Amino acid sequence: MKYSVIVPVYNRPDEVDELLESLCSQTFKDFEVVIVEDGSKITCKDVCDKYANILDLQYYYKENSGPGQSRNYGVERAKGDYVLIVDSDAVAPAGYLQAIDDELRRQPSDAWGGPDAAHDSFTDVQKAISYAMTSFFTTGGIRGGKKQLDKFYPRSFNLGIRREAYLALGGFSKTRFSKMSLYGEDIDFSIRIYKAGYSCRLFPEAWVWHKRRTDFRKFWRQVYNSGYARINLWRMYPEALKPVHALPSLFTIGVAGLVVLAPFTCGLSLVLLLLYALLILLDSSIQSKSLKVGFLAIAAVFVQLIGYGVGFLESWWTNCVRKHG
Repeated sequence: MKYSVIVPVYNRPDEVDELLESLCSQTFKDFEVVIVEDGSKITCKDVCDKYANILDLQYYYKENSGPGQSRNYGVERAKGDYVLIVDSDAVAPAGYLQAIDDELRRQPSDAWGGPDAAHDSFTDVQKAISYAMTSFFTTGGIRGGKKQLDKFYPRSFNLGIRREAYLALGGFSKTRFSKMSLYGEDIDFSIRIYKAGYSCRLFPEAWVWHKRRTDFRKFWRQVYNSGYARINLWRMYPEALKPVHALPSLFTIGVAGLVVLAPFTCGLSLVLLLLYALLILLDSSIQSKSLKVGFLAIAAVFVQLIGYGVGFLESWWTNCVRKHG
């Protein structure tokens, strides 16, 4: 067995159904799927049974312990030489596994990560959120873009690693990096991959469709916790904090300053914000071929940058200034 696809699940049977359906269409067939039900009240057991005769599929139910420990649970029971960590809200194109295999044959690697994209079936809000999380104008391309302002660190929605290396590293950490424990654990794992001397890189063609959050309120909570976790990661690993990670905080402070100054400058200070919003509108509209998605992307980008910035600043104030962390 060459690959094991590890999927932690919590109350998301519909998402698992879509993911498993997409795995049935893979052109590369030497893989198994390991579903780890993390204490769900709404299980996906019936969904998994539907695919039991189509896929080499293992289903496990365990008490709730979070996605990181559920991934560890699955890897311990996997049979593949490589394990692929995939979130339940991802959908794999038919050539996903083949792209991974081709890349490993071209240049072997101990670990890797792939980018994500928005599917045509996603809602306009999901497409806007996807743009906010992947655009060079928002995240600097650090999540898998062709242009990057920082080293690429694989994320847990699309991460692969030799099973032996995963077990040697001890898998995902139990450390709590933010107010919600699941945020920051994938960056921690990626940092430990590099520090242990394993080779790790971006596989640009091994991408998935990633649904992310379905509304701006949930998206705010996600990015806020990611910003909060970054400071805690920095306290453990100084290399985890780069200038690109501070940009949302500077953006947040800058937006607040421009709004405060607006009455004293006859609104001229807001021109910079309008120009940035126009840039986002044009770029996202062209990429999505939808003006509606373009306008929604403006909202998504401001939620992404300010939400992350607020979490980052609050964590810095709490944990570094007041030292309550």
